[in-house]
Amino acid sequence: MQVWTDINELATLEGAISKDGRNLLPEDLSIIKNAAIVFDEAKIHWVGAAQDLPTMYHSSMKSLKGHTVTPEIVDSHTHLVFAGNRANEYSMRLNGADYQAIANAGGGILATTTPTNATSEDDLFHSAMQRIERIYSYGVGTIEIKSGYSLTLEGEKKLSRVISRLKDHFSPRIRITNTFMAAHAVPKSFKSAKDYLNAIVLPLLNEIHRTIDAVDIFFEQSYFLKDDCDLLFSKAKELNIPLKLHADEFNDNKGAVYACENKALSADHLLCTSDDGFKAFANSKTVATLLPGTGYFLGKPQANARALLDAGAKVAIASDYNPGSCHVDNLLLIASMAAPNYKMNLAELWAAITINANDALGLERLPRFSVFKSDSLAELTYSWGRNFCVRA
Repeated sequence: MQVWTDINELATLEGAISKDGRNLLPEDLSIIKNAAIVFDEAKIHWVGAAQDLPTMYHSSMKSLKGHTVTPEIVDSHTHLVFAGNRANEYSMRLNGADYQAIANAGGGILATTTPTNATSEDDLFHSAMQRIERIYSYGVGTIEIKSGYSLTLEGEKKLSRVISRLKDHFSPRIRITNTFMAAHAVPKSFKSAKDYLNAIVLPLLNEIHRTIDAVDIFFEQSYFLKDDCDLLFSKAKELNIPLKLHADEFNDNKGAVYACENKALSADHLLCTSDDGFKAFANSKTVATLLPGTGYFLGKPQANARALLDAGAKVAIASDYNPGSCHVDNLLLIASMAAPNYKMNLAELWAAITINANDALGLERLPRFSVFKSDSLAELTYSWGRNFCVRA
């Protein structure tokens, strides 16, 4: 049992939780000033003003004076297991090169798959450990990790093993979920997406499904189309694995609608989603996950977050940390920068990186917290890029 008291501000998000993370007002942060909280690993036993803390808890109090406490920050979309470096591509892009020019110069996903396939499992594990520790230092305590940077049978198996090892290594300090995304792109050695799915993705999923927390696929023109998604999702449903979807990033493929129809945990990106997608989210438990860092990194327009929020969608924000299209691992920085462009109020922002992001992974809501050496929540999102996180 832990007893924290004298907390300057405790954002309980009680109002946001009661609304299922939708249609939030600033007061739904439900901030308690000079607060106390009593909890164990499974349950919050008491929360309120410090002056009202029952005497039965006084013997084991820990003062967090000068600190702000929030529900744990959750990064529900990353691709952080990889090898290689694509800094040159970013420079090329700034200097005017388009996607095709970068690909012709050896860039794109192959610039990651080649070194990733050439790197040992142990080296991938240790480099990912360092990335996770850095992400954890910002206040993020739950991280989703996707495979998908090998695109070969043995390579994707290796990546999934690495993620499983990371999951075991960091538990329970950091929660990690293992998302199977061998359907990230179609290798040039295959004639079609269907051929690749049948030869590599489906057999591998069948083999390792017991270690997988969710299945994802890149639903996009020139990648995987609806029939391909149907094929993978059918197998995942047969194996009782939750679904996720990369949707509507480059085109409005009705990916948002498709994800909601299939009761996916989340649909992510949504840069090109339109009205029917907004309505689908409003009437679904599927979480609309926005990845503003990718838009910033690539110089693309942002998703229409306000339309999603006003429609009644449950909206999350994640980093999409990866080597090519968003080499930014600080979720609180990304969300704080996005909020004014998305026209989000503070409750919408914090719900997006805590309770709604947690739901995007289908996880139980446990008493896990992020603690910051700051007098107020407002200071955290005001001071872009400054790290206030401490560990209580």
